[in-house]
Amino acid sequence: MAIAAFVLGLLGLLVMNVVLGPIAIALASLSLLYGTKRRGRALLGLALGVADLAVLLGLVLADHTVSWGLGG
Repeated sequence: MAIAAFVLGLLGLLVMNVVLGPIAIALASLSLLYGTKRRGRALLGLALGVADLAVLLGLVLADHTVSWGLGG
């Protein structure tokens, strides 16, 4: 679960942060609750999940939308 939280949190910075951020937070929290051996990855997954939501909030405040793209 810790590795999945890390990967989903990292992927969420690029795409679908509204979905992947909360999933990463939930998986990291469960992993820490069950006492994983990969505590560092679980904490990184938690931090990346929170960063996903922070990026989403910044985009919403900047564009007043929940979607973003690289095109002009």
